[in-house]
Amino acid sequence: MIEIQAVQGSEAWHAARAKCFNASEAPAMMGVSKYMTRTELLRQKATGIVPEVDAATQARFDMGHEVEAKARPLVEAIIAEELYPIVATDDSGKYLASSDGATMLCNIGFEHKLWNTSLAKLVSAGEVPESHCGQLDHQFLVFGFDKIIFVVSDGTAENMVHCWYYPQPERIAALKAGWDQFEKDLAAYVPEAKEAKPILHASPIDNLPALFIEVTGRVTASNLVEFKAAATAVISSIKTELVTDQDFVDATAAVKYLKDVEDSAKRAKQNALDQTASIAELHRALDEVAAMAATVRKALDKKVVEEKDRRKVEIVMTAVQDLVNHIMKMNERIGAAYMPRIEGGFAESIKGLKSLDSMRDKVSVALANAKIEANATADRIDANLKSLEADGQNWRFLFPDLSAVCTKASDDFAALLAARKASHAAAEQAERNRLAAEEIRKVDVQRKAAAMEEAVKLADVAIASSVADVSDINVAEMAGKAASAAVVRNEDRSGPRITSLRIQISDELGKMNVFELGNVLAYCQALPLKNKLAA
Repeated sequence: MIEIQAVQGSEAWHAARAKCFNASEAPAMMGVSKYMTRTELLRQKATGIVPEVDAATQARFDMGHEVEAKARPLVEAIIAEELYPIVATDDSGKYLASSDGATMLCNIGFEHKLWNTSLAKLVSAGEVPESHCGQLDHQFLVFGFDKIIFVVSDGTAENMVHCWYYPQPERIAALKAGWDQFEKDLAAYVPEAKEAKPILHASPIDNLPALFIEVTGRVTASNLVEFKAAATAVISSIKTELVTDQDFVDATAAVKYLKDVEDSAKRAKQNALDQTASIAELHRALDEVAAMAATVRKALDKKVVEEKDRRKVEIVMTAVQDLVNHIMKMNERIGAAYMPRIEGGFAESIKGLKSLDSMRDKVSVALANAKIEANATADRIDANLKSLEADGQNWRFLFPDLSAVCTKASDDFAALLAARKASHAAAEQAERNRLAAEEIRKVDVQRKAAAMEEAVKLADVAIASSVADVSDINVAEMAGKAASAAVVRNEDRSGPRITSLRIQISDELGKMNVFELGNVLAYCQALPLKNKLAA
């Protein structure tokens, strides 16, 4: 915080405010101010032209300062601390705020508003209206208050209510995002040449001469020719091209006027008809005037509706296209078309509005809010995408649904990434385990096959040898398993019994594991030496 030594309302104070975004301007920036539109604030900040304060407004300001000074001691009694008015900017010098009072440690702020019955009712219920919240959020941003006491009073204890307002990080973040978007709009702003907005009244239409007709079986006196000429001239002069709000006001008045002309001609005709059965010229003239007024009236009435609807659509579609272009830029920034559709709510924002200027202002506020939402979404997507490569490895392959989940809150996305990494690691470990087991199985099969082949050969040799007693070739004893075949002495070692014996031994060997086969091999390899010793 950087304190500014300037009294509120002084030239130094106004000079400091001109260079910053100010707390009192926050509601207008957000489009919720009762006193200034966002478009008007943009124009003021861009041009530096601020409307002069009239005597009535200045008197209201002076009263506000006077009542605030009277209320300050009452508030000090409530919080049991002294309050000091303060003006300061944040450390960057971008945001400025003027507090009606702050404690010595700047942990409590004081904001005062003139007594207003409706406002006092809200505050007494503990509610700060949205039209004031932005100003208080801005003060938190500048001063770092722990809380603000919001007071409505007329300077007396009898008419004074208050409530506490506390900082909300999400509101302060939204406020900063709003000012960021306002700063971008300000940089791109091109003021339109615009005069002071007048109070619109329908332009006067020349009055037609009073139509009179006297008939006594024939027309005896009439100014019909002059009336028709005047009516033709006036009706032809009515403007049917609608561009400005003034044009719409004039057209609406002209529709009513033409209906009166139409009715007047019809009444005159009927009056004449009441006096005579038929006068062709009178009928034709009056029919022509009535038809002319009716034709122009109906066409103009229809055009008022159609043209205003067209202008509404034009205002809305211009904003829609602006938002589409902004979202395309966000996609370019994050390097992929991951931005979701963002509804600007432009049509809803102008419901019930009559003036084109008010429609444009409401749409501009809605557009700014939609861009703020788009910026926040793009920032979130960008951070989530970067987190996929934060540890030097690209984890995008874990997200075939990236376009659907990339807009998640950072914490939620981080949790999802961690879960998928863990699942991927578990799957990889399972695959490694499977491959290792398969490799071991293959080696076991190969070793067992080789051992079986060697064991069969050695067993065959043992059977064919002239061992006095080979009954100790007990596979169960050597391999730890029961052997169904026993080696018996047989003189005919090439006969069927030997063949059967070989098959039985081969079967038993097939049931053994590698270690058991090793024992058999060791035994069989020792047979030749055993035979020699026996001999």
